[in-house]
Amino acid sequence: MRSVGVEDSVVLRVDLQRHLLSGVRYVASPHQEPRPPGAAIELVVIHGISLPPDDYGGPWIERLFLGRIDPEAHPALASFTALRVSAHLLVRRSGAVVQYVPFHRRAWHAGASSWQGRSDCNDFSIGIEVEGSAAWPFLGAQYRCLAVVLRALADAYPRIDLPTAVVSHADVAPGRKSDPWDTFDWPRLRRLLAGDDASPG
Repeated sequence: MRSVGVEDSVVLRVDLQRHLLSGVRYVASPHQEPRPPGAAIELVVIHGISLPPDDYGGPWIERLFLGRIDPEAHPALASFTALRVSAHLLVRRSGAVVQYVPFHRRAWHAGASSWQGRSDCNDFSIGIEVEGSAAWPFLGAQYRCLAVVLRALADAYPRIDLPTAVVSHADVAPGRKSDPWDTFDWPRLRRLLAGDDASPG
């Protein structure tokens, strides 16, 4: 199935039988596991990623999530070969979405983390990687896509309280992580979630 973006006018919803976004390409990452018994989905963590750094559109983010990085392909990839990471979703620069882990399962995205006194945010969060970097602004298609995806998640998992339950990787791992950096426009995302954004692009 092809990657789907908001620009395709697709109405996204979560299939609660499989815990996958309908109409979105799904590629199963091996880097996942069951959530702890009784863990509810209450938080969404927004990340930023580009691989190699500041390089967009290539296959390497997906290969990272699948554990298939080729260290010989680019000098910047060698340090990623031993990583075992994943995210539930990736939002490409075009606004296309790919899913790697079903939402009811635990993705390996936040690492050592805490939120409001609770440690190990992977237990109770959904991780969304957004293709970008600290050097370049994120794009309008990505914000529009995120707003649609976040509404679908909040509809499916009512303990996700928009917009307060949407945080950055830096928020849950301060001092260790800085993404999605100052290039991510949080006010714009909040306006879109409120149905009020006239920003071009």
